[in-house]
This record gives sequence, structure tokens and C-alpha cells, in this order.
Amino acid sequence: MSDHYETLGVARDASAEEIKKAYRKLARKYHPDVNPGHDDEFKAVSVAYEVLSDPQKRRNYDAGGGEYGQPGASGFGGFSDLFDAFFGGGAGAQPGPASRKRPGRDALVGVSIDLKTAVFGGTEDVSVVTAKLCDTCHGDGTRPGTSPQTCSLCNGQGSVQRMTRTLMGQMVTNQPCNNCGGYGTIIADPCQSCNGDGRVRAEETLSVKIPAGVKDGTRILLSGRGEVGPGGGPAGDLHLEVAIREHPVFTRDGDDLRATVTIPMTAAALGTTISLETFDGERELEIAPGTQVGTTETLAGLGVGRLRRSSRGDLLVTINVEVPSKLDAKQRELLEQLATMRGETNPDVKLGNTHRGPFSRLRDRFNL
Repeated sequence: MSDHYETLGVARDASAEEIKKAYRKLARKYHPDVNPGHDDEFKAVSVAYEVLSDPQKRRNYDAGGGEYGQPGASGFGGFSDLFDAFFGGGAGAQPGPASRKRPGRDALVGVSIDLKTAVFGGTEDVSVVTAKLCDTCHGDGTRPGTSPQTCSLCNGQGSVQRMTRTLMGQMVTNQPCNNCGGYGTIIADPCQSCNGDGRVRAEETLSVKIPAGVKDGTRILLSGRGEVGPGGGPAGDLHLEVAIREHPVFTRDGDDLRATVTIPMTAAALGTTISLETFDGERELEIAPGTQVGTTETLAGLGVGRLRRSSRGDLLVTINVEVPSKLDAKQRELLEQLATMRGETNPDVKLGNTHRGPFSRLRDRFNL
């Protein structure tokens, strides 16, 4: 039988707030929607929190109770566990009624943002359909003006004694009351808005702050904005998973932005200055004379904001040179004159990789 304090990783004198904080941290870690394959751990954490968050159950548990807060027989733990295994409860145990309030589940919702929001950060409105506290009964589950009735079968104890004949004689065990489900009370007149659950499904619009530098798949945590638990129990957490929409001009490369501009052949040969519309407004880019196709120019600090840092990446602009496909007679004449002046009427074409590294060039020198 696991120790609930060890399960949550808190001291035995931990405050209610410390227990709640520890539970939320572990519930986020093991929740099936967030981290599949840890159902047993998530169940253990939930059970531990259900016991330690309820003052009466915690007192019973601290007095030597079993896994769900029942006080056990001090000094006979092993024998009591044997009874638990065979009969479903320690001999003579008097478990308290179960609480209708249980912790709510975490929720995972996708949020789609544009690239500019990822660059600078911003605020997005997110619509979430989740379980909210019932405004009619405020989590009690009863129709206004009424209250739960004490169970007549267990007299509010949440459990009933059963007499069992065994080889060792007659055994008295405690089992959850079938009449009230172990709660000790019965909701005879449930709230019509929530049907006695203490919560309703509702849509809520949240204004969420998006930090600069988020990427596809980044998750943003909103503590306590998940589902409200049954019976008006504490809400779980809301996880927002970011998806970034494609941009018609810019693409993202880590913390950098990339774009391609196409300039005329004459501008590449002679050099020029072009204006670019960036996320930071209009910027000028100097094109050096003789710029080749595929040349990349850098505009420093105009890229994506770095997550949890004040700096930004760069904007990398790749140059594409447009060769005219149609020439009038005068343009053709001028180009032919230029080709004659440069001796390029019958160009000497060289096969092979013209973009050679320093080691290849060094090797050629030794081979001369």
C-alpha cells in the first residue's frame, strides 16, 4: 500500500496549498491526454490527492488509515492488509463518507496563430468547451432550496457492515453503501441545470498571451483553467498547443526568417538598392554589383524573437536573378554589343562543380 504523502512528494505536515500544488504538477506529468502510458501513476496521484485534500479523510489516514483514508488497527498493519485483500476492508474499520468533490481533468486545446504573432508575441482569443461550475447550484448538485438527505441505510457513514463466515469464524467488514454510493447522503432533488453533477458543459472565450518565439507544438499552460471536477471540485489545468499558419512571403528557419526576392539581370550586374516590406516595416537592402543567383543577404535582428530572451534572429534574403525571355530588336542589339565587348559571343563553357571548397583548390595546386 503506497503512502499518499510519498506519492505526492510532500511532507506529512504539508499545507493544503502545498498538497494542491504538488498534485497539479504530477497530474500534468501523468495525465493520459498529455503523457499516455502512465495510467497507474495518474490514478495513484488522484487517489492520494482525494484523500489528503479532504480534512476528514486526511485525519483518518494520519491516524493509521488505509489507502482511501480509513483508520486502521495500529500495530497490526500486516494482518489488516490480509483482511483487506480477502474481505474488502479492515476488521472493525469505520471509513468516513466519500466526498462528492473530485479534482477535474486537464484539457488540451489547439490554438492557431500567424507567423507575425510567433515573431513578436501577442494575444489570441481561444474558445474552449469544457466543464464549468454550475451557476444554479454552485457545485452542490441539489435544486436550490434543497440539500442532500442523510442515507437511511448507512446513517451517513458511507459504509455498512457485513457479517461473513470464514474458517476463522465470523468476520465483520465494512463495505461502501450501495444505497448512497459511499457518499453518506442522497441527492433526492437534483439540480435540473447539471442533473446533480455540480458542473455543466459550456463554451468560454479566453484571452491568451502568446510569448515571442513559440514553435509548432509548443504548449502553453493555464493553471486551473481546465475542467471543473465533479461536485464542484478543483479545476484541472488547460494546455494550449500552438500551430503556426503558413505565411505567403516568409518561412521560418529556427529563430531566423527566410525570403526570396527576384531582381532583373541588369540590377544584379550593376548593383542597386531595393525596398523590402518586413514585419518591422519597410527596409532597404543593398545589392552589390555582380551579385550572383543564390546569394543570401542578412538583415540582422529582423527574425523571430527568441523564447524567454530579448534577442531576435535574422532575416535571410536569397537573391534570384531574372533573365529576360523576350527582347525587342534594340535590346537584342545592345546585348549583342555587350557580348562582343566581353568576348562572350562564343562562351567557353566549363563542365563540373564551380563551387569548390578550399581543400579541393589546395589539392589542385599540389597536382600541378
